[in-house]
Amino acid sequence: MTKVHVIGGGVAGLAAATALAEKGVDVALSEGAPQAGGRCRSYFDPVLGQVIDNGNHLVLSGNHAVVTYLTRIGAGDALAGPDKARFDFVDVATGERWTILPNAGPVPWWVTRADRRVPDTTLGDYLGLAGMVFPPASKRIDEAMRCEGPLWERLMRPFLLAALNTEPENASAALAASVIRETLAKGGRAYRPRIAHPTLAAAFVDPALAYLQSKGTSVTLGRRLRRIVLDGTRVIALEFPDRVVDVSQDTVILAVPPWAAQELLPGLSAPDEFRSIVNAHFRIAPPPETPSMLGVVGGTVEWIFAFPDRVAITVSGADRLVDMDRDALAALLWRDVAAALRIDAPMPAWQIVKERRATFAAFPEQDAKRPAARTRWSNLLLAGDWTATGLPATIEGAVRSGHKAAALI
Repeated sequence: MTKVHVIGGGVAGLAAATALAEKGVDVALSEGAPQAGGRCRSYFDPVLGQVIDNGNHLVLSGNHAVVTYLTRIGAGDALAGPDKARFDFVDVATGERWTILPNAGPVPWWVTRADRRVPDTTLGDYLGLAGMVFPPASKRIDEAMRCEGPLWERLMRPFLLAALNTEPENASAALAASVIRETLAKGGRAYRPRIAHPTLAAAFVDPALAYLQSKGTSVTLGRRLRRIVLDGTRVIALEFPDRVVDVSQDTVILAVPPWAAQELLPGLSAPDEFRSIVNAHFRIAPPPETPSMLGVVGGTVEWIFAFPDRVAITVSGADRLVDMDRDALAALLWRDVAAALRIDAPMPAWQIVKERRATFAAFPEQDAKRPAARTRWSNLLLAGDWTATGLPATIEGAVRSGHKAAALI
């Protein structure tokens, strides 16, 4: 069997490489950065004196590709979360708090119970979600469902903004529907929230590298691919700074960000509009009984994640914040955190992490630009959450793309 060269050590590349290594395929993984993981990474922050993640990547219990990947690399217990679906919310503008308690099975009887559903909603509000089951690919969310009222403001908008990282009213209804079908429509058992424990790297990256090492896979970090040499219908060579690798008899999986892929493959169709994410970490132990994840409306912060030694927050679709002064931004976010968690204390040590091109903008026209795994070059495949996975740019989508590329080989 010929060798497979995986270019890119993010989650998509790691998923492809581990899936191939599991089958006994000879794999060589090359990553341009000094560390693997891509946007799914952890590092020691000297300001906080703690290891933190670059962002808070939420996984749901129904993300089956993630479960398969983590099980393969021996990290099946690396996600922490409640045994039952439970979502706590607070409105920092009014102080109102509520908890959504879905039932485990696919028949959503919880929406008939006022003490389990979103406050001030009726059963009819939930029936209005029917238009989101199989909407046309060209439709926006605001063309498929009602984007106003308590159900929208207190559940669907926060959920879809987190999933799509794009202002949901104008985002792709088809992408939103794919998430809904695989989670909300299957019952609470499929959307119990899961957080990497203790860090993203410890869950998704380090075990994968150890697994590849155990399989004899070559892993090279800090070596960026400069050029792909093409000849007619095949890739014949990979040009790195220190060497040129002949791959004329091999297969290549390109698992790099879309802008990098387009530089290496001029003319490649790929999303070219992106949305940012802002994350913040505050070095303070959360108050007792703080839920591990708290949804926030009425402010700037959208989700609060509680860890034993820190509080982390996420703001999706955060283009309006990325150029804001860091001190002013930290103070703005801390006000929401203090109000949400009822903390009466000065702002503790903090760190802001900005991902300017965190994901592609999940508009219908951008979704249409996503390429398939197969390319016109017979020995070149693509992987990444920006390829045509049918899902938004999520960890689940990244893993599926890697698994698909591996399966095609």
